[in-house]
Amino acid sequence: MIMMDIVLDKLHEECGVFGIFGHPEAATLTQLGLFALQHRGQEACGIVTADGEDLLQHRAIGLVADVLNPSVLARLTGTSAIGHTRYSTTGKNTVKEVQPFSVTCQHGKIAICHNGNLPFAEQKRVELEHSGAIFSSTSDTETILHAIARTPAKNAIEAIEKVLRETEGAFCLLFLTPTALIAVRDPRGFRPLVLGKIGEQYCVASETCAFDLMAAEYVREVEPGEMLIIDADGLHSYKPFEQKPHSVCTFEHVYFSRPDSTIFGRSVNESRHKMGKRLAEEHPAEADLVVPVPDSGVAAAIGYAAQSEINFRQAIIRNHYVGRTFIEPSQSIRSFGVRLKLNPIKDLIKGRRIVLVDDSIVRGTTSKKIVEMVREAGASEVHMRISCPPTSHSCYYGVDTPNRRDLIASRMTEAEICEYIGADSLGYLSLEGMLEAIGLDPTTTCSACWTGKYPTLIANGASA
Repeated sequence: MIMMDIVLDKLHEECGVFGIFGHPEAATLTQLGLFALQHRGQEACGIVTADGEDLLQHRAIGLVADVLNPSVLARLTGTSAIGHTRYSTTGKNTVKEVQPFSVTCQHGKIAICHNGNLPFAEQKRVELEHSGAIFSSTSDTETILHAIARTPAKNAIEAIEKVLRETEGAFCLLFLTPTALIAVRDPRGFRPLVLGKIGEQYCVASETCAFDLMAAEYVREVEPGEMLIIDADGLHSYKPFEQKPHSVCTFEHVYFSRPDSTIFGRSVNESRHKMGKRLAEEHPAEADLVVPVPDSGVAAAIGYAAQSEINFRQAIIRNHYVGRTFIEPSQSIRSFGVRLKLNPIKDLIKGRRIVLVDDSIVRGTTSKKIVEMVREAGASEVHMRISCPPTSHSCYYGVDTPNRRDLIASRMTEAEICEYIGADSLGYLSLEGMLEAIGLDPTTTCSACWTGKYPTLIANGASA
């Protein structure tokens, strides 16, 4: 059996979040927001709604359109909601892991959903279990909820503030109580979180593309270290946490975010286009066609083609209707897993020198099979170009990264990778070129997956 997310070895975001307060169609709008954020998590999703007195919940494994169907939405009454869509790690895709989580505790009824990662969650989990806490999932998010429930405070908001002051890592958190929506972004700002409005009602989301679907107005980013409280009295903004250097995730612009989103104040599509142009300057190739690896390589390939004045053609077609698993035929088919999702247009490729543009190489297995596939379609030369530096280190801030030993750039030189994938040449965009293309200040970004310089302590004690 083939798992498609393993065969097409990309890095994965682990989730996307959406919340809205004070709207009569809160559940439906949250479903739409999650549908727009489906690319950030494609295995499970859920919604919790609030009606002023109670919290109602539905969560399940599956895509947004299937899980949050009309009959489910009809039961999720209330005028406020938070929702979550999730990509799980291997072996932990059960309904117990699906967010939002909700509890009733000394501070009342609270629900939570999370985009990010808490490196010290396992240590905190052990401490809480020793004091009597009972966990229902393996999620780091649940440790926050247990800590809040056990923290002496006047109310839920004060308890949330106290717990998050002591929390290290990457977190964009949405909390829902019967009377308030609370949104929090960690002081380093690793992951994106944006604020919008539908009429007079506020909403928050991982990306601006969620607002476009419902014609919501984009207001601004939720700032690093900011805590927003949205209730019947309106929007309240606080910065209760210790100020820390910003470390926004550069990979959001390289791959994770949708190209129609504005992330960290910049157009993702424009960033990728500029990365492609810079890639052509740094690694030119004598070729006949620039071909993107769909879909994430398209914008960079357009930029590469424009800068190099080589024709751009979408000569590899992606099947968007492939499910998660397939039984592999008993008679082995060459590159079977890749061919389920990608197929070349032979009459465009045959006899031509091809520049293949992709956003990243993780394990290298997919790149190898794509190069083989393009050669079999008749390409006379295949030149691989990657719109970011070699990915050589694991992420601890909300990205499902393979163990470092499985990252091909951690154990091979660029020349060795080129030989392994079977390309005639290989070129990666430089770190400097990537950051200049995106327009981010290197001192305010996290580039640890390329440099190994982590902006915080991580679970094994390593740091920048």
